[in-house]
Amino acid sequence: MKRILTMQDLSCVGQCSLTVALPILSSYGIEACVLPTAVLSNHTMFKTWSYLDLTGEIPNIFKHWKESEIEFDAFLLGYLGKAELMDIAEKCFDEFSADGAQIIIDPVFADNGKLYAGFDLNYVAAMRRLIKRADIILPNVTEACFLTDTEYKKDYDGVFVQKLAEKLSRLTDGKIIITGVEFGGSIAELIYGKNKSEILWHELLPVKKHGTGDIFASVFTANYLSGKGLHASCECAAKFVRDCIKKTDPDHFYGVQFEKILKNGVKN
Repeated sequence: MKRILTMQDLSCVGQCSLTVALPILSSYGIEACVLPTAVLSNHTMFKTWSYLDLTGEIPNIFKHWKESEIEFDAFLLGYLGKAELMDIAEKCFDEFSADGAQIIIDPVFADNGKLYAGFDLNYVAAMRRLIKRADIILPNVTEACFLTDTEYKKDYDGVFVQKLAEKLSRLTDGKIIITGVEFGGSIAELIYGKNKSEILWHELLPVKKHGTGDIFASVFTANYLSGKGLHASCECAAKFVRDCIKKTDPDHFYGVQFEKILKNGVKN
């Protein structure tokens, strides 16, 4: 059984981050371990929320992991929230990686041409350094633009996204998957590696839901660690997200009800 460490925040209410990653990774037979960066009462799509920063506890966690000789076969990084945590993540890779450990990074700092609240260009610069360590990165189009200092375009085409991938390849030796590529009435992922690229098109649903990127990253990672390639892992993740959206009650505003899919067992 593979053991993965996922490093991101924990929202006590809200289907995102760790509350998504843990059940999905576990359902694929992967031992899912966590390094929570913060605890929120609920995620920030609600009107108000509390926030407890756990950065100060991480050195103590590392100390006990070291004493117990704990190692991980893979790492999945999601919402970190602070530039300081990039250095902590690298320390984690250095000290707790099993042989051949895979590092998968979903940058999670922007969308629709804008940074999320609380993020700035210093955070982007820190993420730009961190992705050098990645085996796979999963930025959306906006994050790819910020990471490559490219002006975001609301109306873009395949050539634009291809150039983004080429620019990203100068920042990391890892494989690149640009998610949420939308034009021509469809949605896709662009997979780029070793100067080759392919684009995988899917049905574009007429709704936007919070947390779907976290679900995509978790399902992709689970399939990839189970031995599927990039193409098949993206296909499985996209189908899972699409099925979740279709099963979600219309008045469920803060996420997608992925539990309805999991309860029937993983079928990918």
